[in-house]
Amino acid sequence: MLRNNPLINLFIGSFYRLPAPININYFWNGGSTIGVFLVIQIVSGLFLSMHYTSHMQMSFFSVNHIMRDVNGGWLLRYMHANGASFFLGLIFLHIGRNVYYKTYYRKGAWIIGILLLVVSMLTAFLGYVLPWGQMSFWGATVITNLITAVPVYGEAIVKWLWGGFSVENPTLNRFYTFHFLFPFVIVALSVVHLFFIHMLGSSTPLGTFSNTMKLDFWPYYGVKDIFGFSIIISSFMMLVGFSPDLFGDPENFKKANSMVTPVHIKPEWYFLFAYAILRCIPNKKLGVFGLVFSILVFFFFLFSKKKLMSSLFYRLIFWSWSMNFIMLTWLGGCPVKDVFIYMAQISSFIYFFFLLILMLI
Repeated sequence: MLRNNPLINLFIGSFYRLPAPININYFWNGGSTIGVFLVIQIVSGLFLSMHYTSHMQMSFFSVNHIMRDVNGGWLLRYMHANGASFFLGLIFLHIGRNVYYKTYYRKGAWIIGILLLVVSMLTAFLGYVLPWGQMSFWGATVITNLITAVPVYGEAIVKWLWGGFSVENPTLNRFYTFHFLFPFVIVALSVVHLFFIHMLGSSTPLGTFSNTMKLDFWPYYGVKDIFGFSIIISSFMMLVGFSPDLFGDPENFKKANSMVTPVHIKPEWYFLFAYAILRCIPNKKLGVFGLVFSILVFFFFLFSKKKLMSSLFYRLIFWSWSMNFIMLTWLGGCPVKDVFIYMAQISSFIYFFFLLILMLI
């Protein structure tokens, strides 16, 4: 009966015969792999929400209940927590691939892609607060206080976000609500992103969007996607099964205590590059501007000089910028000492300066 359904036949036929450029490589697996992890995050998060209690006196213990008493709860929680790291990490690689191959001239897809990065990072931050551990609580306190740098309305926005005069139960309820809703915004943006991509066809390593030499998606690229999925998912399950707390912070195993400040407050690893930029600038408003601009700067690639082929100098600058990005991530997790602050200032300058060079060449 299913074979005789015209809609299903149309979908299967379009999948099998989807024209794909002959010269794309494994780096083009990133988008579909991100989609797989988006599904993992939504499904695991949905089941976790059935047992989670959004209350400042109970949320920490509800997470413990999920880990200890719910059948398979530990697996769901570790998949969700580590899935966020894989999801954001793959988005970083996906954007890096587009910058490297200069495939950011399709304005609609690029704008939606950067919006997806922003919303995904915001969703991850909101989710990190929900376990209500020490680092969750103090991370929320530090980051939300940054909004006070907004002229005129900053204080009012923070009080609305908190639901009071400090991070308390209304804050947790707001964060839980937004964390539950934002993944559906991500799905909607992803659909629009795919529409813009397939409207002109897939890009190529040469930077072009149309190619007369094309192959059917299946089996040539479908097999590549399956191979990429198997490697990434295997690595993901190895992490979940053998070292699930690798990206976690020991402070988050303690219940939130507003009277005791952790010695070293730091966010998750995927925020550390921006956190290092924020922390190394002595002026609060300039620091917040640097943090926000470190992500929004990618919008300006739309105005860069259009050259399809990447020169050797362009690639050298790109890889130097990539190494500096890793350095900034490491510095964001270092203690607040003069030597690390000076290094972060130098790396922050290189971060923005090299991005400017990449836009101009």
